[in-house]
Formats: sequence, C-alpha cells, structure tokens
Amino acid sequence: MAQYELLLPKMGESVAEATVIKWVKQPGDTIDLDDTILEIATDKVDSEVPSPVAGMLVKQLFKEDEIAQVGDVIAIIETAGGDSPAVETPVVDAPAVAEKAETIPGIEQLPSENKAAVTDFSASERFYSPLVKSIAAQENIPLAELDAIKGSGTDGRLNKDDLLDYIANKNGGVALTNTVILNPPPATETAVPKTAQAETGPTNKPSTTSVSGADEIIEMDRMRKLIADHMVMSKTTSPHVTSFVEADVTNMVLWRNKVKNSFEKRENEKITFTPIFVEAVAKAIKDFPMINVSVNGTQIIKKGNINIGMAAALPSGNLIVPVIRNADQLNLVGLTKAVNDLATRARNSKLKPDETQGGTFTLTNVGSFGNVMGTPIINQPQVAILAVGAIKKKPAVLETEHGDVIAIRHMMFLSLSYDHRVVDGSLGGMFVRRVADYLESWDLNREI
Repeated sequence: MAQYELLLPKMGESVAEATVIKWVKQPGDTIDLDDTILEIATDKVDSEVPSPVAGMLVKQLFKEDEIAQVGDVIAIIETAGGDSPAVETPVVDAPAVAEKAETIPGIEQLPSENKAAVTDFSASERFYSPLVKSIAAQENIPLAELDAIKGSGTDGRLNKDDLLDYIANKNGGVALTNTVILNPPPATETAVPKTAQAETGPTNKPSTTSVSGADEIIEMDRMRKLIADHMVMSKTTSPHVTSFVEADVTNMVLWRNKVKNSFEKRENEKITFTPIFVEAVAKAIKDFPMINVSVNGTQIIKKGNINIGMAAALPSGNLIVPVIRNADQLNLVGLTKAVNDLATRARNSKLKPDETQGGTFTLTNVGSFGNVMGTPIINQPQVAILAVGAIKKKPAVLETEHGDVIAIRHMMFLSLSYDHRVVDGSLGGMFVRRVADYLESWDLNREI
C-alpha cells in the first residue's frame, strides 16, 4: 500500500491560510475520487477539499477549528499501490512547505530550546488553538494555570486576546516581552497597555443585557461575526450619505418578458434583471470614474478596472459578495452567464476565495426581498454601493405630444450610499441618476 499526502490547496493569490471547520471523512473511512474530505473556511468563503485519489483516510493532521497554511499536509490517505510504503505528493499551485516533525501546527515554530518544555495539552479536556498553545509555551504557563483562565470564546474557549490580557494583568500591566506582537499599531500611533488606557478614560464596555427564561441565546457563526465586524468597521470609517432616484423601467421589463424564453432555449441560461443592472452600473462608472475609487489615508486610488460585486443571500441567511471582474468588457450574454454562475456557486458554497475579492463597486438587490428601497452599508474599501428596489406597477404622469397622460408604468427606486469623504452629493446624485437613465432608455428592439 502507498500513502498519499493531501495538501491544503492554493485558494487564491491573496489567501495564505484556512481554518478547518469540519472533517467530512474520518480515519478508516473509504474515499472515492473527488469525495469531499473536509470543509475549510477563509476570511471570505467556505469551501470543500476533494480527494484527488481513491483509498482510505489514515490520519487527520489538523483538528477542527485549527488553522492550516497553504501547502500544509492536512491528511494522509492510504491508496492501492506497490509493496513499499511510498509517499506521494500531489501537484498543487502553491509551493510545498518544509516537512514538519510536530503533529500540532504552530508548535514547531517555537525556538528549539523551548520545544522540550512544551506542555502536554492532551491531559486537558479543554480545546486550545495552536496560537494559544504557542503563547502559553513561550510564557511558561503550566496547563493547570491555563485551564483556570476564563475564556470568552464559544463554550468558554480561551482565545488569543483572553490569554494576552491575562498575561498583561499578571505582569502588572506590562506588555509581553517574549511574545511576538500579533497586531502591532500603525507606526504613527503608540501602543498603550489596556490597564493604562483604563486610567486615562472610560472604555467602551458592552452594556449588560437582561435575559429571561423565555429567551434563546444564539452564538453567531463564523461568517456572521465577520460580517458584523466588517459592517461596524465600514460605518466607523466612512461618513455615509444616500441619494435616491425613481426610475421608469417599463421598457426594460417588457423587453425581458419578450426575450427570456428564446434566450433560455438558446443559451440554456435564465436572464434576470441583475445582469441588466450590472451593465448599466458599468456604463455609469465609465461616465463617472471617480465613483470607482478607494481611499488610503489622504490618497484617492482611482481603479483601472471595473469589478462589480453583487451581494448574494446564502441559505444560512448570511450575505456574500462575489465579484464580476472587468464587467465593462462583457456583453449582456457574458454578464448573464457570470451572474448565474456566481450566484449558483455562492448558494452551494463553491466560490473560490479570489472570487470575493478585488471588487471596486457593489450592487445589492433589496427588491428580491420585496423591499422598495434600502440604505446599504458601503463594502470597504470601496466608496459606493447601489441598492435596487422592487419593480412595482404604479400610475405615472407621461408627457406626450398631445399633452400629459396618466399611465400604468413599471417603477423602481435606486439608492446609492457613498463615502462623503471623497464622493460629494453632486457626484453621487449624478451617478445614480445616470444609472437610472440607462435603464429608462432601454431599447425594446435590442438584439441579444
């Protein structure tokens, strides 16, 4: 029998690590080609790792909730092969990492003189991440003392901040000297210990919440925590302003109704309103390129590409924003295929991490939930986000050569939230108006 080392595959240019969230296969389980071995999560998406070989899972080298680096050996699979126990290594896009002597990732990074003194964590029933174990080993904290530290994580789990706070208090408020600073402050700021901060002024402590016996406490899942942090960061970073426009999209609706059946037969794809919205946004961005920027301190970075993110709701209720790259270079057929592909894979957790990065502008369709308008939060580091509302039939005044008339029209609201640091009301208002103009002037006889 031969053994196959399953590596954590490369998941994108900017993705270096992933968290193991669930082992689908257990040691001893039979594995077929392309069977899902485990589920992993990056800071953007959840995805599955399939097996490139058939055989039997022999060993899991990472526990659930542990972090693996791209190229790490994460599992050993026994395959049918020769008599010698040869070890095969799959070809991946990421460079292979050095062979590890330790089974616990993170511990091997300690200086060699500290390795001999590493605590035997198997004696504890409590889960500790590799980072917590590494810090505890560096600070010579025995297991009994570590077990006594109160954790703020799920099920009382001890996280990095809990341990660093404990050590700082233990040392009388003095910052760690033997531990690497994991999140150093910017060079222009001064790091202040928490105890010193407490002396200089009040801290923002969470208010006490009353919980009755009828209430249910639900812990946020990993993605909801990321969304919450990202939304709070956006509101504290950008002064949000929202402008609204009502558009008459009757021609657009009638055109789609006319072509949708023939389009589906020809392309084997359903055409929705989303690619039409994306096309209008891409055209408006070319007209007003200063909406396609980001901010770095006092610098405005004007983006060369138009990469439009589209907010998609997941079955879990969370949101994810896959990105259509170079949207201005795609025709309506290409945009339709891109929208449908990304939306389908988002719902099935099949997106690659790179497909949620690099966006320069975001579109969200609040109309899909029956809402007529919304005030969306900017997807940092972008400076604007457009919400399109539900399309409703309404009476509207039309100007004709014979005078004004009232007619039933398909109407919708568009709302643009923008960063008032760099986007003024004139630019924001003209941009959303231009998007509406493109939708209102839709050609009923357009070929596709």
